Amino acid sequence: MSGHAASRRRFLETASVGGATMLSASWGLLAGLPPVSADEAAMPADLVQLDDHIEPLVQLIEETPRERLLEEVAARVRRGRSYREVLAALLLAGVRNVQPRPAVGFKFHCVLVVNACHLSSLSGPDEDRWLPIFWALDYFKSSQADEVRRGGWRMKPVQESAVPDGAHARQQFVDAMDQWDVEQADVATAGIVRHLGATEVFQLLATYAARDYRSIGHKAIFLANAWRTLQVIGWQFAEPILRSLTFALLNHRGESNPATSDHAADRPWRDNGELLRELPAGWRDGQLDNAVPPLLFQEFRQGSPQSASQAAADAIARGASPQSIWDGIFTGAGELLMRQPGIIGLHGLTTANAMHYLYRNVAEDALRRRLLLQACAFNPMFRDSAKGRGALAKRTVQDVASQAPQSNGPETLAEITQDIANNRGRAAAKLRGFLDHGGSYQDFLTEARRLLFVKGHDAHDYKFTAAVLEDASHVSSAWRNQFVALSVYNLKGATHPDNQLVKRTRAALS
Repeated sequence: MSGHAASRRRFLETASVGGATMLSASWGLLAGLPPVSADEAAMPADLVQLDDHIEPLVQLIEETPRERLLEEVAARVRRGRSYREVLAALLLAGVRNVQPRPAVGFKFHCVLVVNACHLSSLSGPDEDRWLPIFWALDYFKSSQADEVRRGGWRMKPVQESAVPDGAHARQQFVDAMDQWDVEQADVATAGIVRHLGATEVFQLLATYAARDYRSIGHKAIFLANAWRTLQVIGWQFAEPILRSLTFALLNHRGESNPATSDHAADRPWRDNGELLRELPAGWRDGQLDNAVPPLLFQEFRQGSPQSASQAAADAIARGASPQSIWDGIFTGAGELLMRQPGIIGLHGLTTANAMHYLYRNVAEDALRRRLLLQACAFNPMFRDSAKGRGALAKRTVQDVASQAPQSNGPETLAEITQDIANNRGRAAAKLRGFLDHGGSYQDFLTEARRLLFVKGHDAHDYKFTAAVLEDASHVSSAWRNQFVALSVYNLKGATHPDNQLVKRTRAALS
């Protein structure tokens, strides 16, 4: 086993529940918390209750002032709290103190970013693996303060008398979600968590996470990231997390009830419900066809959501593999980011990542087909949202390839990371040339992740980087170099300023 693999195994072993040895040698012992009276420790009656074992750690995160939180959590880890427990408490504090309203984004990114920080931790250098989690702890405090300024929302206990039994939970959940009924959906969510298997619960949630374009993909992102974190921390924490998720999935504002209306955000899902019938029985057995992504690019640049989905369905009917569709979705989203770097374009890529996760993990074939078509429909919707923020540059994926220089030495990689901060177009062309001439995309991803650790400043830095680094392996070899080259339009470069929180975290770790 290589040293890198061995060190990662040690990290994963000590990150399990009870992994008290995680930082015994490397964390400084900092001042402990003052004694807490019985009155102070009592839980408010109108606050959702958590597992007795995790509740004290969640309260610590909630109640410790921001300027002392990292040091206090470090002390608890030294006393025996594990990585997994800290991760669980971080997510639970987020869903208990920050609501996904008025939009599934903004302050709620303290919840959406947890899985991205976890993935970054697992993949990062040994000496820096706690940096993303401690960044997220600090970020939670800013979101918590924002929520307090807005009125101080906190998640209430579920109405126990209304929680359906096992015989009725599933149907009540479906009825409530179809009618956009928040109150009934809340108690039904508790019912399905308590009475159904995890696979069935995921299937139900995935049916509603991608049905509309509101919140520019954050609903699908929330499900994918929350579900992945639950795989690490355990199903015992599912109920409050999935109650928050259901609340997010039903988010709509300034509109009549979508169940009885025809809003533009809802039409592609309904249309794709009809279109999926055009996919043949053996739709997953097609062949890679590199002519398909350029056809999809044209739809993403000029077509409608419906025409983009139709183009994908036609390609599969002609024998193309779904992988060719995903190549087009991922690379087409990258092209939009190049044409307009910023908040809309980066969410096109993080949403594609979430949709691909849902697609790969649902059990029902019809839902998988519908998610594929919906992922295609989202790209033109992101394009139209981007146009609302200004003109799109007249650049295409082909332009990057045509400008790529012939170089793959280590000095080129250093030049690329310098250019990312100063000239992203030049960085993309150099990276494409570096990869086309034998440079390792894994070497670039490793460097991109290292730069994220020391220069990441907000949730989008972590969400975007985690998504595109993962999706590099989800794009076929014919399109991977192009996809990776386009990622520079929202990655951190060598000359971007360091995050000052890193210094504080490392001081606590010394």
